[in-house]
Amino acid sequence: MNLEKGYVYMLTNASRTILYIGATRNIKKRIRKHIDGTGAVFTKKYHLKILIYYEEFDDVELAFKREKQLKNWKKDWKWNLVKSKNKDLLDLLNVFC
Repeated sequence: MNLEKGYVYMLTNASRTILYIGATRNIKKRIRKHIDGTGAVFTKKYHLKILIYYEEFDDVELAFKREKQLKNWKKDWKWNLVKSKNKDLLDLLNVFC
């Protein structure tokens, strides 16, 4: 068991049409990289800068396992999960700033 916290997060674009799922130890730093265009090629290409979902874990390894699980879900399941916590698909970045 790793006692370092971890996060799973989902980003989207301004029109809320594309989802990106990631996992990290430091969500604030990682999201900032996505916003700056240095986080991932996919997020830069599709302008995914809006944090619409996240989960926090006490063990970073659990976060990485959850990321893999969510990436295997159908698109509708992912959107339903997001909307169950963030019905209006608001940008949640202010939670970490």
